[in-house]
Amino acid sequence: MLAESLPEVAVVPAQANLAAQLAFLREIDALKHVYRRTTVMDGSRRENSAEHSWHIALAALVLAEHADEPVEVGKVVKLLLLHDIVEIDAGDTFAYDQVGKASQAAREDAAANRIFGLLPDGQARELRALWDEFEAKETPEARFAHAVDRLLPVLHNFATGGGSWHNHGVNYAMVVERMRPLAENSTALWAWLHGLLDEAVRRGYLAE
Repeated sequence: MLAESLPEVAVVPAQANLAAQLAFLREIDALKHVYRRTTVMDGSRRENSAEHSWHIALAALVLAEHADEPVEVGKVVKLLLLHDIVEIDAGDTFAYDQVGKASQAAREDAAANRIFGLLPDGQARELRALWDEFEAKETPEARFAHAVDRLLPVLHNFATGGGSWHNHGVNYAMVVERMRPLAENSTALWAWLHGLLDEAVRRGYLAE
């Protein structure tokens, strides 16, 4: 009789949580079909947002020692893995698209409500809070996460001889402004990247 009673006491609630968690995992597979303006570094195709999230999370793990403030690297990785999930509904807003940016916050907030809301209540609140932390940029982890998020697209564009910079008329001043979070949160990475941008101009990858 004890064995028969266990599903009602322990397993049934767990199964309900599991069903919600699996529904969330199935839903976020759609991030693999959200394509960014940036191409992969061999220039063969456009990068998708799931690949981008994985790449910058790993970059944060590797580069955390260069943050100007001490950071909890595991938390930075979490922030970066979660930050673009909203693009499933909101789409990828190109960094230099001023029209798209006007509605970006509202579109992404609605997407966060829906997508994180697929999870069991406790996890929904936890992951949504991490997403909100990234957006607010008020903690050392969130600020470094933003810095790393800005870093990799520059590496992609340099590797592809100008890539989306050429395709969208992006110039040196625009990139420097976009890189402000990196300049403010990692002196070492910014010094290196500043040199890379100068080299990009010299090679004709980036307009002055």
